[in-house]
Amino acid sequence: MYHRWLDRWDERRAQRGEEAKKTTAFALDADRAFPGEQNIKTIEEFCILAQQAVADPAFFDEPVGNEQAFERQDEWLKFPSDISTDVPKNNVVWAKITDGGSLDQALVIFHHWNASAWNGRIAGFLSKRGITVVEIAMPYHFERGRPGSLHADHMLSANLGRTIQSVRQAVLDGRKLIRWLKREGYRDISVLGMSLGSWVAGLIAAHDSAVSKASLFLTAGSLADMVWSGRATRAIRDSLEPDIDLADLRRAWGPLNLENYAHRLARPDLALQIVLAARDKVVLPELSANFLQKLNDAGARPNTLQLNCGHYSLALPPYILLAGLSLKRFLSATDSAARRA
Repeated sequence: MYHRWLDRWDERRAQRGEEAKKTTAFALDADRAFPGEQNIKTIEEFCILAQQAVADPAFFDEPVGNEQAFERQDEWLKFPSDISTDVPKNNVVWAKITDGGSLDQALVIFHHWNASAWNGRIAGFLSKRGITVVEIAMPYHFERGRPGSLHADHMLSANLGRTIQSVRQAVLDGRKLIRWLKREGYRDISVLGMSLGSWVAGLIAAHDSAVSKASLFLTAGSLADMVWSGRATRAIRDSLEPDIDLADLRRAWGPLNLENYAHRLARPDLALQIVLAARDKVVLPELSANFLQKLNDAGARPNTLQLNCGHYSLALPPYILLAGLSLKRFLSATDSAARRA
């Protein structure tokens, strides 16, 4: 009875989220994803570039010599993004810092798609336990929102190139913030990603050795499969389906597929936590299971927690309390203990 109510609650929440989402035009826009490639006209050509990006260890590297122009005022930090888009507001990165009173550990949080509020409860809970929490606004969210848009439709859409550009921008922004935290003296850097934010946090953890712990909430490997099958992305699938099939979408968005970097996530100096929802209709449990299998095959041993709730109802008690306590234990464990968990 309770879980039927919970499923209905999740469905109502999903319906409210659909109100602003509309079908849009399919586009390759390869030069956004792969600068300098303006002449790409076919899906096959796009997929070849995507495969090359997966094999390129520098695709998610930040430019050299970009350490200046950070401005902090009280709990707010802003700095220029290293990717310039046609939305000026999006080119300035904002972050909110909740000080834990120590330089021992900092946690960078990457929120979910279309987030409308900062994660104040998590930040307050962890900062009281000595962890400085830095919440970063992902592209086209919060102060970076596109004027006139009702949701973050440029972050994830049927525009293949812009979606890659947006996720890559989020990764580079996060890595730039981590460099700043290191210069400020923080010794241990962790990342937490929620839903779409978990893809960003996972890509950062896979490519940045400065990250010692990564907690991925409501995650999977293939972003293409999540969009194709998920409850929150039906409008995007409707936009994609007349022009591209799932097999080609997987290839096109290969650079965003965490399964392609499972060997990097299995590096011995990285501790991983995965938090999943067994009743999830946004990130289907079978997609998460595939990702976990890839991680295990690569030698990773993530600390995994699966709760009997849905994607949105993870935010309800008791689930959010269980997830929060698990996160606190994971972050507080010594590096070796966290990797054994």
